[in-house]
Amino acid sequence: MTKNILTVVFLAVAFASCSNDDDSTPLDPVQAETISNLYAPQTGGQGQPVGGEFAKFDFETGAITTSETDWDIAFRGSTIAINGGVKTGTADEPERNGNVGVAEVTGTLASVTTADGLTFKQDADAAFAIATGSDNGWYNYAGSPTHLITPIPGKVFVFRTTTGNYAKVELISYYEDAPAEPDILTDATPYYTFNYIYNPNEGETSFE
Repeated sequence: MTKNILTVVFLAVAFASCSNDDDSTPLDPVQAETISNLYAPQTGGQGQPVGGEFAKFDFETGAITTSETDWDIAFRGSTIAINGGVKTGTADEPERNGNVGVAEVTGTLASVTTADGLTFKQDADAAFAIATGSDNGWYNYAGSPTHLITPIPGKVFVFRTTTGNYAKVELISYYEDAPAEPDILTDATPYYTFNYIYNPNEGETSFE
């Protein structure tokens, strides 16, 4: 009777060992999210010194965060910072303590299918990786009479995140509720709306 029990135990252990050798664990699917009305106000402006806290966002959780470390991208007014590189010298900006990088790609959110082969930039002294100013980074400023800020068409931003994953972002609007034809007299700013695709599998560069 004892011999039979030992045989069964040995066979069970051998089977478990073989099953652990299987490396075909399926990957988690990529996640598609839309973030609406992310509020990112600044103080000053209109000739006065600009300041105020940045609104920090984490791609993994899909939410604004107050964490000093677990954030990927941060917004204030029309300025976007990333958690990689060093401080630029702008007032009240967060410390950079991650290795986030960003690459600008021409195309649509659907047409950008991988992060392979991209060159990632980080914030630097006196220079944000996503450049500030009209037609320099993510937006155009129309000037008089509309004074509208609108995302540059055909531009997608691909991020390497703090966790070593990848996300791609398409900015949609700078105005509350993302009106199709914003009016600076009636539509409040700065309320970011953007679409993003996130691959939750560390090191996996595909967005499909």
